[in-house]
Parts: sequence; structure tokens; C-alpha cells
Amino acid sequence: MANQSAEMTGRSSYLFGLINLVAVFVIVWILWYIFMHPNGVMGLYTPMYGFSLVVTLLASIILMVEVLGSWPFSRAETSPARLPRGILMTVVSVVLMLVIYFVLFRNIIGTLGVAYFSPESIIAAGGTGAEPWNAREQSSTAIVYALTAFLWWGLFWRLGFGSYPWQNDARGTVGWSRFFAVMFFSMITFALLFHPSVCYLFYPPQSKAGVAAWWSDFAGTDSAFFSLGLILCILFWIICSAQLWEGYPWRKMETKAGGALAKGVITWVVTAALGAVMLYILYLIFNAIWMTPFVGGQYTDAPYWRFIHAGEIAGFFILATFILKVYFNNFPGSGLNIWLRSIIRTLIAVGGGMLIYWFYFSSAGCAVLGRVPGFAQPDDTPLVWTILFLCVILIQKEFFLGWPLRRPKE
Repeated sequence: MANQSAEMTGRSSYLFGLINLVAVFVIVWILWYIFMHPNGVMGLYTPMYGFSLVVTLLASIILMVEVLGSWPFSRAETSPARLPRGILMTVVSVVLMLVIYFVLFRNIIGTLGVAYFSPESIIAAGGTGAEPWNAREQSSTAIVYALTAFLWWGLFWRLGFGSYPWQNDARGTVGWSRFFAVMFFSMITFALLFHPSVCYLFYPPQSKAGVAAWWSDFAGTDSAFFSLGLILCILFWIICSAQLWEGYPWRKMETKAGGALAKGVITWVVTAALGAVMLYILYLIFNAIWMTPFVGGQYTDAPYWRFIHAGEIAGFFILATFILKVYFNNFPGSGLNIWLRSIIRTLIAVGGGMLIYWFYFSSAGCAVLGRVPGFAQPDDTPLVWTILFLCVILIQKEFFLGWPLRRPKE
């Protein structure tokens, strides 16, 4: 009887999870229609302007949850005030997004330091293409790149290093120390993987500010879409091991000599290698489908498009990972060996990601999202919808602590 009851509870939770997922999909569509839909209310999907806004929102959420550890908000799931807590944290994340985007990037860094973060500074500098729409797209692209570097280190640090080396300090001290560490490595990452490409978005190229893209010889492109695709593939393995693998195999290194330091270094190296292998495999698959790309090729024939498309597919896998974790209780449960259930979950996430891929590029996806049919439209960036979906899931999971899907633990 106990087993039968547990089975019924499991089935019930999957049903409620499915209902919750449908509700979240509707919420995402409403937000998409208001802010991003080409024929909607605001039409921010240009696409880079809308892309930069949703990436900034996601970065704000990751900053609050993964980097600062929800400080100064309560992190107890037993809190009876989950609804007020969720509303407050959601408002704070949106305000933080606006401050980061319009105050920090556009009016401080972009005005007083680095011109390409502000469309107004780009226009004031003059030159070919320095007109409002292009200037905003270029500054938006730079912001996307900068925050992608932050997302990599913000998500990695909790998995690899946790609270190390501040594990004996107060929560606020840990959060802010982690923030400065993440920012340090994020700036180095941006300078090495993205800054060279951004400096060459302009004519004449800003050759005294940034070197030519060092990856162009082996990647076949000067575009930082190579770096963006690589980081997104790495993020899939970071998120997969944190959510689906329950922190393994990295957790096993916590008791070995070297502690969290060795764990963090090895985790970073291995997840980076897995991401590079994933990018290469997807690139080979694209070559088999669309033949060998060439410099100057358009859309599917362009090397840069194939790298960003690999990142878009990784984004679909990440979305499927969170759906499996949040709404379907990380099926299968703990009855199986950790390695077996991790493999099954990963396969489900990959399969689910391909289903999302099929939906997005199908006629239904075009009708729902208002996008132009085709795999390689110049004004189509699937990551915008994917990241918006992720933001809503994370807000429910982290800010509202699963409300109304999950009840507080007794």
C-alpha cells in the first residue's frame, strides 16, 4: 500500500508539473507578445536589443541567486511568506536589470569608459553605420557578450567552488566575495573572447583598442558568435551536472586532498572541455547537413552562423534540463543508481531540447511567436525566447520557491 501510495503521489506530481508547465508557457507567451512579438505591443525584438534585455534579466537573477546566495532575502523553503518574498524578489530583479542595462552599461561605462556599450557614444563618434538603429544593435551585442561571460562564471562558481574560500564567513560576506571573484574572471573572459570581435564591428576597425580575433584561423570567422556558442555549450554541462547529476562527479572531490580548490579547477577544465567537444560535434553535424561553410557565406553557409546555432541548440537543452528538474521532479527518482539516473536524465534533456527545437522552427512556432519561417533568418535569434522562458522558470523556482506547484516542507 505504501508503494502504491508513493506511485500515485509521483503520478500526481507529474500531472501538476505538466499543468504548471502549460501555465508557465502561457505566461511566457503573454510576456513575449507584450515585449518581443514583432506585431505585439512594444516590439523590442530587433533582435539584438531584445536579446540584450533578456540576457540582462537572466544575469540579474543569477546574480541574486547563484552569486549572492539570495542575500539579503530569506532562503528557507519553510518560509510561510513565499508569495510576498517572490513578488519582492521579482521586482528587485527587474529594477536591477534596468539599472545594469541603462545606468551601468549605457550611462556610466558606455559614456565615461568604453564607447561601444552606449548607442549615444557610438553615434557621437561618427563613422560608417553610426546611426541610431545600428548603434543600438551594436551596443546591445556588446552587452550580450559581457553578460554571457558573467553567466559562465556566475553559474560555474557555485558548482565548482561553492563558498570556498569564504566557507566560514557570514552569508553576506560569502555572497559579496563571490561577486568580486566572478566579476574579476568575467572581465578577463570578456577581454579575451569577445572584445576583439566587438572592436571590429565598426568601420574603420578599432585596431588600437582590440586585436584581430585570434580564433579566426581555426574557426573560419572573426565573429564572437564562436565564443558565444562555445560558452553556451559549456553552460549546458555546468547546468546539467548541477541540476540533473546532483553535483556529481564533482561532489566526490570535496573530501580529497586539496578540497574545494582542486574540485573547482577540475570542474572548470572538464566542463570547458565537454563544451568544446559538444561545439565541435554539432559543427560536424551541421557540415554534414549544409555542407562545408565558407568565409563570406550567407546564413547556413556562414561559419559564424553555425557556431551560434550550436549555442542555440545548447540553449534548448538547458531549457529542457530546467523543465525536467522543476516540473517533473528530476525523473527518474532516487530509486536508481546515481550514474544511471544521471545518464537517463541527460538523454531526456537532450531529447526534450530537440522537441523544443522542432517546435520553435515548426509552423506552430512561427504562428505562436510571430517569427519568419526558416532556420537561418537574419532577424531571428531563438535564444531570446529560450532565455525569457528560463527567466520565468527561475523566478518561480528560486524567488517563489516553487509556489504554487510545491508546498513548504514541514
